[in-house]
Amino acid sequence: MSWFAPPTDVESRVFARLPDVFRAARPNEWGAANKPGAAIDSFLEGPCLAPDGTLYVTDIPYGRIFAVDASGRWSLVHEYDGWPNGMKLRPDGSLLVADYRRGLLRIDPESGTIHPVCTTVNSESFKGLNDLALLAAGAVLFTDQGQTGLHDPTGRLYRLWPDGRLDRLIGNAASPNGVAVNPEGTHAFLALTRAAQIWRVPLAPAALSAKTQLFAQLPGGLSGPDGLVVDPHGRLIVCDPGHGSAWVLSRLGEPLFRIRSCAGRTLTNAVLRPDGRTLLMTESESGQILEAVLPG
Repeated sequence: MSWFAPPTDVESRVFARLPDVFRAARPNEWGAANKPGAAIDSFLEGPCLAPDGTLYVTDIPYGRIFAVDASGRWSLVHEYDGWPNGMKLRPDGSLLVADYRRGLLRIDPESGTIHPVCTTVNSESFKGLNDLALLAAGAVLFTDQGQTGLHDPTGRLYRLWPDGRLDRLIGNAASPNGVAVNPEGTHAFLALTRAAQIWRVPLAPAALSAKTQLFAQLPGGLSGPDGLVVDPHGRLIVCDPGHGSAWVLSRLGEPLFRIRSCAGRTLTNAVLRPDGRTLLMTESESGQILEAVLPG
């Protein structure tokens, strides 16, 4: 049963495909753990846009960062020993990367220089970082997902302040994945992949969180929500690789639109172009970037 009317379908199209020159499926440690039995030539995530329209994406299993220009041409920006997941462009032009293996990193796209930002908490390693969001005050939210799930709901949401203070806002999440912030900066949305839920987390200055709310319960299936984006209207866009779709929810959590993948099923992450309506999405199964235009 659903309390709401069915969402309106929105079509997508292929914007760009990872060229064959960058594809060479081979055994790798990330694929063995996360895609057992499958030949992985790439797994794209972490899309973010530069002011000139360049799209940056990560390739998790091979530690690569790519740039895709406005015409859809690809270039390799950097390759290193890591598993880069979520990524954001900082105001200074550097890339802030949630690396599953190495923690929170800052990478200079010009030189490839890697600067560790936060690699441990109280001298302990993270479970495995996944995604991040930038806050107006210079702080960073990031998720520590690891292999948590309903069997082990111990995933975390952290907030790192510019002075190095680290707040653990959430410590009991079943596979915390994507994270995004509302336009007012008062709440974060947190995707719990294995629970098929979106939580709404208050962002008070205090290190302790309170009144975290279940914002949306997605249908179960092979996988749950992944990357999140908030549009200028405050609507939440939820990438759902379990159903080959991205859902657009109202400020009240009502399903408004369903963007259907025109390629593979694994829609993982998304970013909005400056017009606030054109959505670019990583389709990780086929190594492609999809594009869709949201209704106003």
